Amino acid sequence: MLRTNQKFLDFIQGIYDSEQNRHNIVLKSFAKGQKLLYQDQAAPNVMLIQSGFTKCFFNEENDKEFIVEFLGKGEIVGEIESIRQMPCLCNIEAITSVSAFVIPSAYFQELLNKDLNLNKLLLEAFAERIVNTSSRASFQQLYTVEHSLSKLLELQTKQEIQLSKEEMAAYLGISVRTLNRSLKNMNS
Repeated sequence: MLRTNQKFLDFIQGIYDSEQNRHNIVLKSFAKGQKLLYQDQAAPNVMLIQSGFTKCFFNEENDKEFIVEFLGKGEIVGEIESIRQMPCLCNIEAITSVSAFVIPSAYFQELLNKDLNLNKLLLEAFAERIVNTSSRASFQQLYTVEHSLSKLLELQTKQEIQLSKEEMAAYLGISVRTLNRSLKNMNS
């Protein structure tokens, strides 16, 4: 439910701490509610979350949100767009205060061409996403909404974050009305 990647964070932190690379990577802060990336817009940078939590979501044609994932420290965003040289697939929005390493796409491409460790970390991150996506899909098919909701509520408590009902419904792929019904059933 909340993805993190300490190995990737350590790797990028090491590059950032190097004097020769200091001018290529910037550490930027984002306030709660601020977007790091915008769906369908150009992504001039790749970002790696140093601290805080974000949500990765699509805005559907009917103006509904569908939250794909919650991302925490060490998660990379904008890399697919940089590699494929395409507009952003989804929005990335801070749900807490966030610090992120901002890497210009040109420099990210340069690192990809010369650093095998970066390529290995990216392959691991892509593989993890595939596993998580398929696991989540099967989980949603096999378990009740109430079970998924209880896991989401546990995450909120554990991470000390507050999600709105709209965000919870968007993550679970249900309406707010169904969410309210499920919350009522859980409290009965």
